[in-house]
Amino acid sequence: MDKLYGFGSGSTSFLAVIAIAEKIREEGLNILAIPTSLEIKMLCSKLNIPTTTLLEKNPDWCFDGADEVDSNGWLIKGRGGAMFKEKLNIVSSKKTYILIDKSKKVNKLGEKFKVPVECFGDALNYVQSELIKLGGTEIELRKAIGKDGPCITEKGNLILDVKFQNIEQDLEKQIKSISGVIESGLFINYNVEIIY
Repeated sequence: MDKLYGFGSGSTSFLAVIAIAEKIREEGLNILAIPTSLEIKMLCSKLNIPTTTLLEKNPDWCFDGADEVDSNGWLIKGRGGAMFKEKLNIVSSKKTYILIDKSKKVNKLGEKFKVPVECFGDALNYVQSELIKLGGTEIELRKAIGKDGPCITEKGNLILDVKFQNIEQDLEKQIKSISGVIESGLFINYNVEIIY
């Protein structure tokens, strides 16, 4: 019977997928991957790892990386722009392993990275004004690399990177409640195990 694994996005997940492909070759494992980004889906295809979707299956467990992790196990993710699908994988999985090195540990969330907020393009101005009311500062529209203009997510949305001086437990829900927000890169109180 196939094991179902949720594959996160970003550089850490990229390396983990390569290691899993090696295990598949060496041990003849049967797995199905549920990737969270086009990049990881393409890598799975290149490495002959079969994929499926959350519409068809739920992962037995998943893995991902993080940009920041505090002592509560709260995370900032989303520099790769895939936080919406990453969050779906995490809430659909029985267990999630967050793979990080010591440089990702922070005393206070938001210490090194801004919080990514994916939003519908037409709602950009409204979302910005509401994020300011929540204490957001230094709000920047994420620029694309290698092309002119903004970064466009796989779902056709924009990303605002927002500095918050204080990230409280309810901030994730407050951001999500803004009309036009698709998802944020805050992951607060999720069932994750941090692995260094």
